[in-house]
Amino acid sequence: MLKKPVKNCWRSKASFLEDAQGLLEIIDGNERLKKVNDLLAKELDLSTVQAKIQIDVKDEISRNQRDYYLREQVKAIHRELGDSDEKLAEIKEFKVKIKKCKMPKECEKEAKKQLKRLEQMHSDSSEASVVRTYLDCIVELPWSKATKDFLNIPKSQEVLDKNHFGLEKVKERILEYLSVRKLNPKKKGQIICFVGPPGVGKTSLGQAIAKAMKRKFHRVSLGGIRDEAEIRGHRRTYIGSMPGRILQGLRQCNTNNPVFMLDEIDKLGNDFRGDPSSALLEALDPEQNFEFSDHYLNMPFDLSNVLFILTANVSDTIPSALLDRMEVIRITGYTRQEKKVIAQNHLFPKKLKDNGLIRRSIHVSSGAMETIIAEYTLEAGLRGLERKLDAICRKIARKIAEGKKGKFSITMQNLTKYLGPPKYVTELDQEESQVGLATGLAWTEVGGESLYIEVSLYQGKGELLVTGQIGDVMQESARAALTYTKANADKFDIKKEDIDNNDIHLHVPAGAIPKDGPSAGIAMATALISAFTGRKVNNKVGMTGEISLRGRVLPIGGLKEKALGALRAGIEHIIIPEKNKNDLYDMPKVIKNKIKFTCVRDIQEVLEIALEEKV
Repeated sequence: MLKKPVKNCWRSKASFLEDAQGLLEIIDGNERLKKVNDLLAKELDLSTVQAKIQIDVKDEISRNQRDYYLREQVKAIHRELGDSDEKLAEIKEFKVKIKKCKMPKECEKEAKKQLKRLEQMHSDSSEASVVRTYLDCIVELPWSKATKDFLNIPKSQEVLDKNHFGLEKVKERILEYLSVRKLNPKKKGQIICFVGPPGVGKTSLGQAIAKAMKRKFHRVSLGGIRDEAEIRGHRRTYIGSMPGRILQGLRQCNTNNPVFMLDEIDKLGNDFRGDPSSALLEALDPEQNFEFSDHYLNMPFDLSNVLFILTANVSDTIPSALLDRMEVIRITGYTRQEKKVIAQNHLFPKKLKDNGLIRRSIHVSSGAMETIIAEYTLEAGLRGLERKLDAICRKIARKIAEGKKGKFSITMQNLTKYLGPPKYVTELDQEESQVGLATGLAWTEVGGESLYIEVSLYQGKGELLVTGQIGDVMQESARAALTYTKANADKFDIKKEDIDNNDIHLHVPAGAIPKDGPSAGIAMATALISAFTGRKVNNKVGMTGEISLRGRVLPIGGLKEKALGALRAGIEHIIIPEKNKNDLYDMPKVIKNKIKFTCVRDIQEVLEIALEEKV
């Protein structure tokens, strides 16, 4: 007979009874003995395994007790020597910091909960390290720390004028913001977005605003960011997780109301890791950002006191939902006169200091400065001009380092010795008025510029070939211009056989540069009609506007930038759509004084101005 199951045996009482019943049912004695032998062997194996496990468990418990006993002995020794307990000191320090943070009650409750978890963990465990890092982040965030705003409007204007020449509309808007902030400090902050070509001072404007308000300034470049976690942070379940760029910036500033600049917002990307622009919606919405949620922090943080300033080269690539939350302030490029003043009063003294030179050792004449601006740089901003001035200073620095003395003068006559031959020559200075060559105006992310459109006819079947690496929209404009020309051939005394028996090649030079947009429509139509009629297009006339199949001139964007580009190219007369007439209100006086603007409604008015009489 089998014995009753002993305590701690793995098999149940029911299992033993079942085996006993099976033995009683076996009548043959030999068979019964074999069955008993099998059951005893099985019981022996189970007992062996159980005994081994008990021994292992006993050893592990003994080892843990030994470790605990030794640690307690070490702590007792430290106490006797007067040394403080590191873990207790750390917990105490966290408690003090949490109290000083003055965070919201819900956040403080969560922080104390995590601190209690840390207190119960072993100091050397990996989980303790994660909780410790999290608590460090919480207590270092500026929950209640803020700098006091300096809202003296005349002084702020002095700071802006000192750091930036021109940009009157932009500075006026900034001073309006500061004025409202002074009268109503509790007003929710607006999100400002500076849009303009590179080198016009968008980033430095943000620094000037921070300086005027005596706030801290922090800049984050968003160019190329494709991971949503860069904005919202990583969840704590991941190894090496950290907060997003926004909370990291506030942690560095140690204040909850800095001027926070998000640079290159138009160059955000998105892929399988998420859409960063969508993650920015909550941070940049004044109605939501008082409870911004970062995945790492996992508790709301108030961003309503932060002055967010965004920058972009173009607004077209900014997601519409994000653009709707911003106030866009467009910054156009500088005229040659403005560049000259900026170079003489700001850039040149800065480069002298950077290269270890003094003002009296070098002199750049007014004519030389104008030549550098006109013939060595072709840009809306100032970076190219800054590099040229830096090149001159470096060459002078070398001469002085070699022992040469005296005052070095840079004039128009010796400028090539320092900068080489002129890099840019205005194309209109090279070209006379020609048949089939019209001047359009383009607006790119680097500012406005002139766009030349050439048309040539050769024997064929009336097919259109368009070259110059132009986009789909520009291709459609070319086809619309040709359709209008064919439909109104009689008005312009164009013979039907000339259209049917000639192929048309429309080319936009600078083929390596991608070009797109509808605003070259009337320039294409003018070049086509000029080629068929043999009438020259006035090379001093530039034009911009979209064309419809009925010849109507439709409105375009970026007129101010295009006008600046035309001014740099030497254009004297610009034809614009009638519906863009209101844009002339904000046009700088310098441009209005040098360029004549004519508003038109249809292409016939354009042709009357642009085409010269046939000789």
